[in-house]
Amino acid sequence: MLLIYTAHIMDPYTGLDGLRDILIDDNGMIAKVEKHIDWASSGGSVKLIDAKSMTVAPGFVDGHVHFRDPGQTQKEDIQTGAQAAAAGGYTSVVCMANTSPACDNLETLQYVQQQAAAQPLVNILQACAITKGLQGKELTDFETLLAAGAPSFTDDGIPLQDAALVMRAMEKAAACDALLSFHEEAPEFIGSHGINAGSAAAKEFGLAGAKPISEEVMIARDIALALRSGARVIFQHISSALSVSLIRAGKALGAKIYAEVTPHHLALTEDAVLECGTLARMNPPLRTETDRQALIAGLKDGTIDMIATDHAPHTTEEKALPFVDAPSGIIGLETAFSVCNTMLVKTGRMTRMQLLTRMSKNPAEIYGLKGKSIEPGNRAELVLLDWDATKTYTEYHSKASNSPFTGKPLRGAVKGVVMGQQERRFR
Repeated sequence: MLLIYTAHIMDPYTGLDGLRDILIDDNGMIAKVEKHIDWASSGGSVKLIDAKSMTVAPGFVDGHVHFRDPGQTQKEDIQTGAQAAAAGGYTSVVCMANTSPACDNLETLQYVQQQAAAQPLVNILQACAITKGLQGKELTDFETLLAAGAPSFTDDGIPLQDAALVMRAMEKAAACDALLSFHEEAPEFIGSHGINAGSAAAKEFGLAGAKPISEEVMIARDIALALRSGARVIFQHISSALSVSLIRAGKALGAKIYAEVTPHHLALTEDAVLECGTLARMNPPLRTETDRQALIAGLKDGTIDMIATDHAPHTTEEKALPFVDAPSGIIGLETAFSVCNTMLVKTGRMTRMQLLTRMSKNPAEIYGLKGKSIEPGNRAELVLLDWDATKTYTEYHSKASNSPFTGKPLRGAVKGVVMGQQERRFR
C-alpha cells in the first residue's frame, strides 16, 4: 500500500481544500481520504510519501498533444512523450491525429493504443482524423473508430475549408455522440504562417503574417454549424480577443461548444518573436497584449474551458532554419504548470482552484473521462505541486527542447506524480 500523509489536497471535482492523508491500496485504488490515517494498524507493508508543504491534486489532463508516433519519432515518440507528460504533472493526454500515416484507421489507432499501454504513468488516448488522410474530402468511419476507443475526431493542423463537409461531420458526430475538435485558420487571410500580421516582428522579417480574422471567420462559421447540427465542438488553441467574444456569444445561444487556450498564448505576445525567433513561431501565432488579456479574462469567466499545451516537438535542426522555413510549434507539457501559475495565480488573475479546474476537471469532463476525483473507489491519478518554488527549465524529458521558456525563472513546480501504485518524483 501507499500512504500520502500531511497532504494539502485541492480537488476541483469535490471542492475539498484542506489537509488529509490518502491511503492507496495494492491495486492502485484510493482506499481512504481522512484527516489522519493510522497506517501502522492497516496491516501489510506501507510505503510512505511525506507531502508536507505540497499540494496534492488530481493529475492534469491535456486534450491536445503531439507525440509524433508513428512517422516522426526523431522528434518524439510515445515513451518520451509520456515521460514529458508525467514530468509536467499530466496523467491523461489526448494525441492528435496528424501522424504519418494519419490516424484515420483502426490499424494506426491500435498501434498507438498498444504502445500507450506500456506507459505506466500516463493514460494516452489517441484522437482520430475527421477526414481520410487529412485531405478534407471524405469523412472517416466515426462509429468504428469511436467503438475502438477514439476519444475525439480532429484534423488538427489543417483547417476544414468545405463548410458543407463540416456540416456533414457535425451531423454525423451528433448522431453518434462523438466529440469534434477544430483548428481554425482560413488560408485566404494568411500571408505567411507563424507570425501575427502587422507585428513589429513581421515587419522586421518582411513577412505578411497571419491576420486574426483567419481564426475568427472560421469560428463564427462553425458556431453557426454547431447550433444547427447540435454537435459538440472544441475550438483549439484560440488566440484572439474577438474569438473569445464569438465563443461567449455562441455559448449564450446554446451551442455545445468548448474552447482551449495554450500556456504560451496566455503568457506571451507577438513581441516574443523578436526575442525568441523560431521558438516563438506557432499556428495560430502569438498576438497582441489586448488579445492576451482577453484570453485570460475568457479563461477566468469560463468562456474558455481548458488549458491545452499543443505540445509540438521539433528537432533542433528544424528550429534553427530561417523563420520562413522553420516548422511552427513548441513543446509545452513540462513547463505548463509553472507558466500558468506564474502568469495567472501569482499575478492574482486566477485562484489555485480555478487553475486546477481548467487543467484537470474541465478537460476530463469534456472528454468524458470518469473517476478522476480524489475519492475512495477511484484510481489514484495524482500530481504533487509546489506553488511557490522557483523553477528554471534548462533540460527536458521530451526528445525536443523547442521552448521560449527555457532559461526563464518561473514560479511553481511539479514535484511528482502518483499513478495507481506507481510513483515518480521530480526535482
